[in-house]
Amino acid sequence: MSTILIVDDDDQLRKSFTKLLTEEGYRVRNAASGEEGLEKVRAALPDVVVLDVRLPGMNGLETFQAIHAFEPKLPVIFMTAFSTTETAIEATKMGAFDYVLKPFDIPDMLKTINQALETGRFMRSPVDMGDTAEKMDRDTIIGRSEGMQQVFKMIGRVASTDATVLIRGETGTGKELVARAIYQHSQRADKPFLVINCVALPETLLESELFGYEKGAFTGAAHRRIGKIEQAGGGTVFLDEIGDMPVNLQTKILRLLQEKKIERLGGRETIPVDVRIIAATNRDLEKMISQAQFREDLYYRLKVITIGLPPLRERVTDIPLLTEYFIDRFATELGLENPGITRDALAMLAENSWPGNIRELANTLQKTLIFNRGAPIGPDDLSAALAGKDSLPRVETGSLESEVRQWFRDAAQAKQTDDLYDSCMDFFARILIQEALSYTSGNRSRAAKLLGVSRPTLHAKIDKYHLKIETSVSQGGS
Repeated sequence: MSTILIVDDDDQLRKSFTKLLTEEGYRVRNAASGEEGLEKVRAALPDVVVLDVRLPGMNGLETFQAIHAFEPKLPVIFMTAFSTTETAIEATKMGAFDYVLKPFDIPDMLKTINQALETGRFMRSPVDMGDTAEKMDRDTIIGRSEGMQQVFKMIGRVASTDATVLIRGETGTGKELVARAIYQHSQRADKPFLVINCVALPETLLESELFGYEKGAFTGAAHRRIGKIEQAGGGTVFLDEIGDMPVNLQTKILRLLQEKKIERLGGRETIPVDVRIIAATNRDLEKMISQAQFREDLYYRLKVITIGLPPLRERVTDIPLLTEYFIDRFATELGLENPGITRDALAMLAENSWPGNIRELANTLQKTLIFNRGAPIGPDDLSAALAGKDSLPRVETGSLESEVRQWFRDAAQAKQTDDLYDSCMDFFARILIQEALSYTSGNRSRAAKLLGVSRPTLHAKIDKYHLKIETSVSQGGS
């Protein structure tokens, strides 16, 4: 369960905010002053801090500076009235995650908190590399094949440099994990790591997200906003799916790489920036260049160092290692015993073409575990999971009730928890949400509608249960 620290001297706001966030599945702590907030950060590190600009004694900016000095990777979201926006902008330049204006829109605030949690996890969660996973709570790039050994070597060679890196590979091969591994082994590892998905946002929103905007730049631009590139000063920006970036924005990225300068949308000021760019794509950039869909000069600027990730069909010898990792990890996450897998099932996995690569393998094994009855995973289990991608399996009510009752008796007898109701609800909520995400191919809006919950609630649950989704899932072995 993620912990949110609220630092604000308004008692009523803290109470209302605490109620809201608790209902969304977060653990909430409070502080009425900057000094108290700093003390609580030092005593037990939260996952995100929501900090008011105006505070008695130590003000918000001073509090942020102290928090940032103690833990630079802790995301801090500022709350500010319009009159103190400039202070919040200054804090954002110094590394704060974002700021929201009071009174804030609740769905937007929950979305910002969810994004901050994801960014914090990316920055603080280690990415291991090798042929085994020492800790299940860590993402791991697993591989013993020749192709993956070359990837490990490339990560080691480029991480300590400031060179721009282009990561290429099919969908589901784990490009984001490689980007995170480069960041975490770089000299910028104590600075921000911000992820921008170039295909997830409309062109106008993508431009303002990257470069920010000035007051009056467009209708609704009531104040200046700092873009992610400027915000990540000294750190790393990961441009995922850069092959889908509109051509006019490619020009601005080219200028960033050539001159280390940007301009905010609607502004005339040239702003120097110090960021490292890591980009990734599954597109055929050479073909796109020939069709005038991708700038050739940007292509050569990006591919200073290119890391190519092999598809799973070209690293079949890694499938047993990946399978062992995923079964162990998902069994732990689901609170199940590891049932193991038969040789015939392993052979079946090796024979599959896996067009979705590591992501597809992971989702198949997770689905198999959810509906497995505790026996070693066999070919029939895998066949059902592979054939049932577009439908949720039916479960006999009597059998399900019997298993729930047995689960409760086992848990009560083990006496491993004193909140069996919450544990049971969490157990089934985790399964339902993961299946809804799988059923909708990672579409959060459709999954929320299918489950009958709000999108902010779904975001909070995804974070609470550390669930992986198609569009941003860490593939743990790619």
